Amino acid sequence: MTASNAATKSIDGVLVVDKPVGPSSHDVVAVARRSLGISRIGHTGTLDPQASGVLPLVVGQATRLAQYLSGSDKEYEAIIRFGVVTDTQDATGDVIGESDVAPPRGDIEAAMRQFTGTFDQTPPLYSAKMVDGERSYVRARAGKPMQAAAVSVTVHVLELLAYEAPRARVRVRCSAGFYVRSLAHELGAAVGVGAMLDGLVRTEAAGFRPDDAMAFATLVGAPRAELCTMIRPMEVLLADIPSTALTEEGLQWALQGRDLGPHQLVAPPAALPPLVRLIGPDGRLAGLADVAKTPGFLHPAVVFKYN
Repeated sequence: MTASNAATKSIDGVLVVDKPVGPSSHDVVAVARRSLGISRIGHTGTLDPQASGVLPLVVGQATRLAQYLSGSDKEYEAIIRFGVVTDTQDATGDVIGESDVAPPRGDIEAAMRQFTGTFDQTPPLYSAKMVDGERSYVRARAGKPMQAAAVSVTVHVLELLAYEAPRARVRVRCSAGFYVRSLAHELGAAVGVGAMLDGLVRTEAAGFRPDDAMAFATLVGAPRAELCTMIRPMEVLLADIPSTALTEEGLQWALQGRDLGPHQLVAPPAALPPLVRLIGPDGRLAGLADVAKTPGFLHPAVVFKYN
């Protein structure tokens, strides 16, 4: 191993990619591993091959934060095509219903009000949900479809940006696990003509937006040294989670997995939130902590190597 490769291996942080239509999220991760020479890379929430947009990749120790990042809210811009229904609920599937009727804009806006707030959503048959030990899409393609159970989702914003029949462009901000394909399908049913998802761009994930993302072509072709400079430090992640600074003793206790009390925190919060970012004396992210069994104490849930 060369000295430059050894240095690359120690990089921790996030690389934000603008994924094009075509490659899967796994494909983008594979490209990043080759381009950076780092095996420990993951993504923070699947983006379908037919979708494009923001795909944050976690690198090195930051992979331990993937479960927290993938659970954050997402934002999308979607094209919904009314009058066409497919078995996959998007343009990749077989057409199973058609209508020549174009719903009025007012009908679409009225129907959209049904899909805001918290409600149960049924995942598409062609989804990656596990059903009876198999991926739902695998069962569907094998001719033995089984519907996955509905799950609770939240839509914070659902806005009609433009409508030129039969296509509408909508903005949706939603919780993790929300299927925009299902939204398109159900919205079409609500206006009585059917609909499918005809295009999808993710405009925010893990707090990152398109302006934060690098082109996929850059990930493929840029020199390794240049790509490494584009990896953002772990401190930018989970910025919406409260932080608490550790004393020198607190840092050592956190690294040992010991519960942290008022004497290990620079300024103990009056009330402990469910999850806290632990910041070391040098300003680096030392880990995450949740509430300990002992009142007023924090328990390290994720701790990073600190050297």
